[in-house]
Amino acid sequence: MNRTAVRLGVLLLAGAAVAVVLLALLTPFSSGGSPRGPELSPFTPGQSSVHVNRLSERDHELTIRSAALGREGMVRVLLPGGWRPGSGPWPVLYLLNGCCQSEYDAWTTQGEAARITSAYPVIVVIPEAGQVGFYSDWRDGPGWETFHLTEVRRVLERDYGAGDRRAVAGLSMGGLGAMTYAARHPGMFQAAASFSGVLNTRDGNNGVDWLLDQYGEDSTDLWGGHGDPAWASHNPADLTGGLRGVRLFVSCGDGAPGPLDTFGIAPDQGEASLLRQALTFTHRAEASGARVVTDFYGPGTHSWPYWRRSLERALPILMDSIGASA
Repeated sequence: MNRTAVRLGVLLLAGAAVAVVLLALLTPFSSGGSPRGPELSPFTPGQSSVHVNRLSERDHELTIRSAALGREGMVRVLLPGGWRPGSGPWPVLYLLNGCCQSEYDAWTTQGEAARITSAYPVIVVIPEAGQVGFYSDWRDGPGWETFHLTEVRRVLERDYGAGDRRAVAGLSMGGLGAMTYAARHPGMFQAAASFSGVLNTRDGNNGVDWLLDQYGEDSTDLWGGHGDPAWASHNPADLTGGLRGVRLFVSCGDGAPGPLDTFGIAPDQGEASLLRQALTFTHRAEASGARVVTDFYGPGTHSWPYWRRSLERALPILMDSIGASA
């Protein structure tokens, strides 16, 4: 239900019958029962207001009024078989999007996440992250890290029975998000995976400045100038010491056209650059004592067929780490 429509309804309508209807529509999802349509949890200071659009019994789209973003943020939630209101605690898998995607939930529309994860008893969370948000609280801009790991997490725990066993995986920019979230928040994630990830932002060819410029953003609004310590504190290759005890999976192609590519496609220099970053990250992680499973599969471009395959290959490791094996 549109919040403006609700307010107008309250102003224009009167009578006990209308009050009863409005009360039913505003009942929180976590309070029990099984409302048939979307519902809006009442806003409480310090909590997030949530609108739930049930795309199917186990596929929910959340609109969360976010203080961290200064606006509403979107989240797709895929529920496991056997889930019901009040059940849990459930293990959680965050799937993080890459940059420049027109769809915040591309993991469902292009990545086949619902199919690939369907056998596992896990809540799958696909949050909006901005086209070039880089999974950070910007110095001058949105707070993506706070939105994902505080606001979204609390909604999942409050309304869906999410527990404290978590894994995180992401592609491209989302690979950076997966590794930085796991390293910057010790104990929050038991496993993390990167697929063609941006894993060394202080590499000379990292592309961060170029991408931000393409979207009219200034990198100093993100992490400050290049000499600022915030660059290192958000760079996976500089954070590997914080990943001891986290099971890691890293995959990447070498940019040459591979078996899942369209015939005649040109080599992908961007993927080749990301492979160099992945190798640097992996060597540092292993030297720091982290457990890393790698899948450097040779020919393959920066594209969805390889990321879908990587998710399928990584899932047994991720799910075993959080007690959600099929």
